[in-house]
Amino acid sequence: MNFFEQQHQARRQTRTLILLFLLAVIAIVVAVNLVASLLWIWAQGGTLAGPNLYPSGFFAANTLITIGLIVGGTLVETYNLRDGGDAVAQMAGGRMVSPASQDLQERRLLNVVAEMALASGIACPKVYVLDREDAINAFAAGYNPNEAVVAVTRGTLHRLTRDELQGVIGHEFSHILNGDMRLNVRLIGVLFGIQMIAGFGQHLIDFGARFSGSRSRDDKGPSLQLIMLALGIALFVIGYIGIFFGRLIKSAVSRQREFLADASAVQFTRNPDGIGGALRKIGGLSRTMEPGSRIRHPNAEQLSHIFLSAVKPSLLSGLFATHPPIGERLRRIYGKSADPLDAPEIADEVSHAAMLPAIPYPVSDFADSASTAAAPAMQSVAFGHSAGRQNRLSPELDSAVRDPQAASAVVYALLLERDADRGPHLAVLKAEAPQQAAFVDYLAESIGKLPKSARLPLLDLAMPALRQLPETHRAVLLTTVDKLIAADSRVTLAEFVLQTVLTRRLDARAGRLVPVRFASLSALKPECAILLSLVAHIGASAGQQAQHGTPAQAFMRGAACCPELGLSPADLSAAPAIGFAQVQMALDRANQLAPLAKPALIKALLATASADGMLPIATADLLRAMCAALEAPIPPAVAATYTDYELSENYH
Repeated sequence: MNFFEQQHQARRQTRTLILLFLLAVIAIVVAVNLVASLLWIWAQGGTLAGPNLYPSGFFAANTLITIGLIVGGTLVETYNLRDGGDAVAQMAGGRMVSPASQDLQERRLLNVVAEMALASGIACPKVYVLDREDAINAFAAGYNPNEAVVAVTRGTLHRLTRDELQGVIGHEFSHILNGDMRLNVRLIGVLFGIQMIAGFGQHLIDFGARFSGSRSRDDKGPSLQLIMLALGIALFVIGYIGIFFGRLIKSAVSRQREFLADASAVQFTRNPDGIGGALRKIGGLSRTMEPGSRIRHPNAEQLSHIFLSAVKPSLLSGLFATHPPIGERLRRIYGKSADPLDAPEIADEVSHAAMLPAIPYPVSDFADSASTAAAPAMQSVAFGHSAGRQNRLSPELDSAVRDPQAASAVVYALLLERDADRGPHLAVLKAEAPQQAAFVDYLAESIGKLPKSARLPLLDLAMPALRQLPETHRAVLLTTVDKLIAADSRVTLAEFVLQTVLTRRLDARAGRLVPVRFASLSALKPECAILLSLVAHIGASAGQQAQHGTPAQAFMRGAACCPELGLSPADLSAAPAIGFAQVQMALDRANQLAPLAKPALIKALLATASADGMLPIATADLLRAMCAALEAPIPPAVAATYTDYELSENYH
């Protein structure tokens, strides 16, 4: 699955969204003016004669008021959604799951989400549970991967096996990687705006019902109260134009993306029975008195396009359905001509699933070791149990990465343990975080026992807890990290990598939309030369000269992947001339590339790093940080460098 291509398609669908939005606005404006003109004639006693039938500016005023309501509603709702995924999850009635939760089902959910994030190399999303929903459903929301959330219903936790839950989470990660989330959140604000007219009509009806006014017998036409009631009813009916276009927009944007996400879930998990089993249970339950995928929250209709499956039965099936039929989705997953829901074994499975809420899972299901990331690719990420022996984090680290304050200590320890002389760093800690200094020193000893390949993934595991810190505390954390790095008056590669990942995911700007300003790599020749030069020198200094070649050879390997840049050996920067601030600026500009331009850059960086696909851990760490800065999943050669670790799912 080419995620960059799908991000490009998602951006193109934004144009479709804008076009349909404009058509909806035009239709509503025309309808409002038509109704207003008829009501005006009615109010004048039905007289059609005269050159000045309508007051001056009558239609202009109607148009401006209508457009003002629509645009105002869109802006207000978009502002309400400024927090991205968190705001959407709260709209749906979600409760954020603490990374330190000891609920067995929530523990399993957190670990499945963490596994997917580790394998894809993106920030681990926050996790929400819709406690009051017994149906099987889920969604991902946010403006970009750095502030994404994944939400599931309580019924999803009760009714699905671990493999099925993994398939559902894989489906939602597809929406994160494919750029669907940003489009879907924008769609919420747009749909609210074009449905504002119905709300305004409802207010007029309520006001007209309470309004009373006097009029004489000589007055012509209906009373003001009757006019207000008639106008309110008319606007309420016109509001259904907004609902019609809302359904049309949702179906135009959502249906094909759901097929894509199903296919991605199969590629992620290498198991069609994961997402397939979840959909079969939804379909089977829908045929009984069970809830299937139905969401009962009042905002369900407004959010219907972001869910895994339809939130309620709809009379507007086919063209106006927000989701494809379950049977069609299953046929595409399994390649069967018959409806998989009709198979006897599926009926038995669904019957069993309906009883699961009353029958808790055995503890052994949660005590199983977590699935591990295996060969995640830029175009596909596979999950499965490692054939070899799994590593397990020490109890103190396993506990620390789940608590926000302790996770901060893990970050400091990752900087501390890399230096033999801890004196300057401990001095900074005692000044900036005196209560944590001893704990940080203790954690540094535990981290020192880990292989280097486990240290950056450890930071990824701590990310959900770190993102729970208030913004002011995150700012303090980043400032303290800067001071720790500056303590010995030098910046190592490991420090640069950690600082890059932290800044990209925790800075106050991390959740903001990044505009596309560069259509191709040719607009960023100096920046690309700097990035390729850094990777070329790091690879040569990592003890891989035989496989890597000289820096000049490595640089030209990468340059060959981007002939449009026209790079030559003369463009290779000398190692002393490359400053990390310069690299950071180059990455910031490269993140403004169009989605289809990013894979060429990542391919060039990977080719520069290795001629045979084998990467030293220092180079893999650098590439992982660069992918984080570019908001892109990591290539398989990078992911294969890291050690798999079990996550505890059972607390005693």
